[in-house]
Amino acid sequence: MPPRPIRLPSLDALLAFETAARCGSFEAAATELALTASAVAKRVAGLEERLDQPLFLRQAARGLSLTAAGHEYLPQVRQALALLQAMPLHQRPGTVRERLRVSSTPTFARQLLVPALPGFTAAHPEVELELTLSVPLLAEGDAGADAEIRHGAVPDDLNPAQVLLRDHLTPLAAPALIARHAPLTAPADLLALPLLRTPLQPWAPWWRAAGLPDVPEPDDGPRFVDLGLTLAAALAGQGVALARLSLARHELAEGRLVQPFGLSVPAERHYGLIVHRASPAVDAFADWLHAHCRAVEAENSSGPG
Repeated sequence: MPPRPIRLPSLDALLAFETAARCGSFEAAATELALTASAVAKRVAGLEERLDQPLFLRQAARGLSLTAAGHEYLPQVRQALALLQAMPLHQRPGTVRERLRVSSTPTFARQLLVPALPGFTAAHPEVELELTLSVPLLAEGDAGADAEIRHGAVPDDLNPAQVLLRDHLTPLAAPALIARHAPLTAPADLLALPLLRTPLQPWAPWWRAAGLPDVPEPDDGPRFVDLGLTLAAALAGQGVALARLSLARHELAEGRLVQPFGLSVPAERHYGLIVHRASPAVDAFADWLHAHCRAVEAENSSGPG
């Protein structure tokens, strides 16, 4: 017998799924796609029927969260959308693409921005996005950037309207490092483990919240002048990092990092978007990025700890 034909889902259904997963709700996805929330929900439901399995858990209090199948399917969909967008024949002849140059801190770009970019490029094919990296500690940015993602204090470096997300900090470590030490029953037990250090994120706020205000900053081991390098060292089992939940959410979900204590504290510095040159492309990017960060915030607030 000849093989049964493959029943491919519609592109509209894939876009609805990717946008809803990134935005965290059908309502937020509808705003980005210029549809109604019910239309987005119907497209996702049709996709789930085609796949014969649910992609979202629909929880009234917490909104949407991905099922195990959804977690597996999402990066594949994003890769497919990016490939389709990159095909020259899918770009209208003669269409003028608006160039958008965005400067970002390295870790925010790698952990939060780049994984979600296929959704932006699929929704805004008229924008040619160019992403560059800044050096936060040296205050070296991209002078030619139209918009800049900055890590700073409110209101010294950012005003409230520019804040992308308000993050929380908590100790994170590789499971193998935790397994090599006695069970951790109280925050003070962390002092028996190597503590990773970075000038971008002191430990003092977490120790105060844990009732240990006199614990000094760690002074042994490498000094990482980058939040991403601190996460990489934690993943390698070199020590415990005081990390932002937003930056480590994938590693936590995959079990590559664990949170030994549920205590987290609000970060004193935040990521914000600063617009240097207004344009339709900048407006579209700003709206999309704020929606993406709201979804990340909601995901963090609904998770453990």
